[in-house]
Amino acid sequence: MKSSVMSHKHNYIKKVCFLFWVLGHHVIAQQLTKQDAIQLALENNFGIQIATNRTKIATNNKGILNSGYLPILSGNIGANYQTATTSTSFSGAINQNTGQERADIEIKDAETQRYNVGLNLNYTIFDGLGRYYNYKKLKEQYNLTELQARETIENTILQLFSIYYEVARLSENIEILKETLQISKERVVRSKYQFEYGQNTKLNALNAEVDVANDSIRILNTRQQLENTKRDLNVVLDKDLGFEFQVDTIIKFIAKEELDTYISQSTENNVTLLQNRSNIQISDYDIKVSRSGYLPTVGLVGSYGWNQNRNPPSIFFPGNVSDVYTLAAGVNLTWNLFDGGRTITKMKNAKIALENQEVLKKQVTKGVARDIANALGNYKNRLNVYKIQQQNVITSQNNFERSQERFKLGQVTSIEFRQAQINLILAQTNKNAAKYDAKIAELQLLQLTGQLLNVDF
Repeated sequence: MKSSVMSHKHNYIKKVCFLFWVLGHHVIAQQLTKQDAIQLALENNFGIQIATNRTKIATNNKGILNSGYLPILSGNIGANYQTATTSTSFSGAINQNTGQERADIEIKDAETQRYNVGLNLNYTIFDGLGRYYNYKKLKEQYNLTELQARETIENTILQLFSIYYEVARLSENIEILKETLQISKERVVRSKYQFEYGQNTKLNALNAEVDVANDSIRILNTRQQLENTKRDLNVVLDKDLGFEFQVDTIIKFIAKEELDTYISQSTENNVTLLQNRSNIQISDYDIKVSRSGYLPTVGLVGSYGWNQNRNPPSIFFPGNVSDVYTLAAGVNLTWNLFDGGRTITKMKNAKIALENQEVLKKQVTKGVARDIANALGNYKNRLNVYKIQQQNVITSQNNFERSQERFKLGQVTSIEFRQAQINLILAQTNKNAAKYDAKIAELQLLQLTGQLLNVDF
């Protein structure tokens, strides 16, 4: 009976060892640094690509070709062809030469051809400054589009590092759990020998085997979470879902003095506030564009043309060809003394839109100040938690090492030893979580201060 039990335990231990080897087997993976991840995101991320294309459209819109400052030159060319058959009856008239009734005259397939070529030039000299302010508005809309693209990039970078640091956290946790599993495996072997020599009960040996199984399951679950999170990161980077990589787990925090400087300059750099200012400027230009409707428009017109008529001979006249060349130029002035109230309505609506932007500015300013204060508080709190967790790891490590020594001497039970081991696992994994939580909080604060794209990660 005892031999059967020992054989069963031996097979179990072999399976556990094999599982541990599989879990500990490393696939050679590419090192994905933080800068590599940022570069891939900027090049491949779908949201950033769309934002970049919108910026290109805004660039086209603010160009001279869309400004209205260039003249309009149009050309026209035409040709007409006509055939006609005419029959003329003289109604009993007498031919004086022959003394007989004058015969009818018929002209068959008489061709008439007309050709014309022309060039027309229209150029607005003055339109009440509407063109001038509309051009400035297009430039400001380009600036706004750039700010919107920057916001998209900032949000993508923040999303990127939220996933990147989650991969780093899970990677570190797996190393912790693998070390724990190794200790539990050694405990199984030790418990086996103690049981064989009568120094331990079978219950302790079984408990050790259960702990190995639980540690193995933890690694399996954590590894699956890691694989899922890596796929999430590959989507953000637009990489193949099976792309295998390792991440950098080194974290550096920004110095307090530097962070204080960023916060003090946040009103000048926050992307939301900058967008609001740009919208205010656009609304101001809308008012000036609308005001141009009260003023006259002065334009220059010119044309050059050639017309040719080819007329067939008729009963009374011979055929002829005529060419006409024309050159004309002039200045016109148009002034809508009253346009049905459209200009007045546009002016009123533009002023209301500007007023709304001014109100929105107050709301956004307060909201950003609140968000920065909250982000700063969260960052400080998470940084303090991280420091506490670092000390907790040291304490838990000391407690585990002492428990391990006393366990070998038989001075603590396997349950007490396992509890010390679990406390160390929790302390180490909590420290990892606190470290990356603090870094994410720092990145959120940097985004609000407008410095997320200006710092080294």
